[in-house]
Amino acid sequence: MSAFFLSTAIIFVAELGDKSQLVALWLATRFRWWIVLAGVSVATLVVHLGSVVIGRAFDELFPEQLVLTIVGLSFFVFAAWSVRGDRFEPSEQDSGTTSFLGPFGVVTAAFFAAELGDKTQLATVSLAGTTEDAVGVWLGSTVGMVLADALAIGVGLIAGTRLPHRVISVGAAGLFVAFGIIAIARAVAS
Repeated sequence: MSAFFLSTAIIFVAELGDKSQLVALWLATRFRWWIVLAGVSVATLVVHLGSVVIGRAFDELFPEQLVLTIVGLSFFVFAAWSVRGDRFEPSEQDSGTTSFLGPFGVVTAAFFAAELGDKTQLATVSLAGTTEDAVGVWLGSTVGMVLADALAIGVGLIAGTRLPHRVISVGAAGLFVAFGIIAIARAVAS
């Protein structure tokens, strides 16, 4: 059980102020909070399961440069999406029939992509490689991530009602571009 608590604490702290927490905050300004929390939870379960498998079975499955480049480019897409906005009408957003994926799928896919190559994913890989309790690491890292992102979702709910939508969109786009540049710079440097 100690691997569970250790993983929860480490991942919670690592996620605070992280780029994927920004994604959760931004998504909370666009979709219902419970859809965002559910999407974050599912994406985290999948990403961290993969991280544990990688940490237990392989030293390195994919070159870090490739992952960082993909992540960096995805943040440019998130920036454009943030500025462009959604095409959801309120009645469509509630029904979940607005696109092939629907709001839950959009949230899950966006968070999944944001978490790839993230420091919390890499921390989970490291934790899994240093303990025999792979399930404890998987569940603990997932709980730590969801708790930290639940805080971001709460902030997104408050910011979404208090700040103009355009200010949030442009601010998020600027941060996404910055994270994209940092990720690609790290890819080039490695």
